[in-house]
Amino acid sequence: MSIAGDGVSAPGTTHGAAIRLPCAKQPLHRLAVVRQQQGITRRTVARRLGIDAGSVKWQEQVTSDMLLSRLYQWQQVLEVPVVELLVETDEPLSAPVLKRAQMVRLMKTAAAILERSQQVGIRRMAQTLVEQLVEIMPELAGVSPWHTIGRRRTKDELGQAACRRLLTELFKDLGD
Repeated sequence: MSIAGDGVSAPGTTHGAAIRLPCAKQPLHRLAVVRQQQGITRRTVARRLGIDAGSVKWQEQVTSDMLLSRLYQWQQVLEVPVVELLVETDEPLSAPVLKRAQMVRLMKTAAAILERSQQVGIRRMAQTLVEQLVEIMPELAGVSPWHTIGRRRTKDELGQAACRRLLTELFKDLGD
């Protein structure tokens, strides 16, 4: 099948006749839900897919239609079975996928405590917890801690660096 106007014929139609697909009102996938349950940020998904965060946001819209190859790329990034991305049900993720998502969140918390704690005893307990989690699930070894910086800026917002004055003397030497 093809979308009207693309000039590709669907099987059983005359050449050039396109089939108009109805507007998708029902959800086509669960990308955003699964990403959130896995504890992965849009920025991380964008980096792993090699696209910008705006494209990730668009693809996460439940009515966005995309190529099957793109769904498989999402499946690799989120490390879940493809069926978990496609089936829209009121039921939670399958037990193994849900357990993995919980373990990832637990590892992020343990890694954050280890990274930020100043007390030796707490750091030691956090290190032990991280090691035990990796022992249970080796793939958790590369999980990073939760972000500590405040809310993320949109492209329209300026950061603190843009609000600061720069010394013109710094740039005079560059022009010479």
